[in-house]
Amino acid sequence: MNKTFTPRLAQSLTVRQFDFQWGARTYIMGILNVTPDSFSGDGLARADDRVGAALIRAREMLDAGADILDVGGESTRPGADPVSVEEEMRRVLPIIQALRTETDAVISIDTSKAAVAQAALAAGADIVNDVWGLRADPDLAQVAADAHAPVILMHNRSQRDHVQIDAALGGRYVGMGYDHLIAEIKRELEISIGLAHRAGISDTHIILDPGIGFGKTVEQNLELIDRLDEIKAMGYPVLLGASRKSFIGYTLNLPPEQRVEGTAATTAIGIARGADIIRVHDVHINARVARMTDAIVRR
Repeated sequence: MNKTFTPRLAQSLTVRQFDFQWGARTYIMGILNVTPDSFSGDGLARADDRVGAALIRAREMLDAGADILDVGGESTRPGADPVSVEEEMRRVLPIIQALRTETDAVISIDTSKAAVAQAALAAGADIVNDVWGLRADPDLAQVAADAHAPVILMHNRSQRDHVQIDAALGGRYVGMGYDHLIAEIKRELEISIGLAHRAGISDTHIILDPGIGFGKTVEQNLELIDRLDEIKAMGYPVLLGASRKSFIGYTLNLPPEQRVEGTAATTAIGIARGADIIRVHDVHINARVARMTDAIVRR
């Protein structure tokens, strides 16, 4: 089976003055965590000057090739404790406001809460990135629709009672019972797509994320990346978020800060299987990997 993909007919999405031409090249989303408990150790919530630190990191990412800055105020690592709406807003809103004032970057808000998304969009965010695919908060779809904001719909079967924690490697999911992995992921993504449609969100404003690391075992994550072309066949742009995740750590027996090469491998394979956006911590390295992979597979 030929695993490299053929770019489909050109489709695009315009966000502010930025045009995403799907199939033309891979776009890079830089991760800007404003959390004290990020699994990757890159959270900014403990910095003395959180806004200043976020602006410095954002500029570094943009200079390195990031097309989107993804701002998140709640850790989604396996076993993480939830935070309140008020705390999440306290973390993300000053960062988004500063980014909107100081840069012309496309900004996504990584949240599953309608109130947080609404405030973030009002503060200057452009895209809603929901790790629960509009299924956690029944009001979120309408918030995005009313703002004419694109949505990233992620597949998620996270269950706290299936989390196994290793002190060095972090959390992973075990015993996740899929009978037909890809078929079930596609079916559940279709539910999220239906929620978006019912709120008035058009297909042009939908991006799919298969949810690497969210309610999937190490082996299931590896299979999912290898079969990403089957998610792409659903007809939407696809985002791959595998950066520094525990399935890489458990595969290579490495802590988060040593997973750069493993992440780069997922970037290259993901693009070859059809990914349109790569969500990463290490923008500089993965932007280079993306450009090289694009030169091979997008000829």
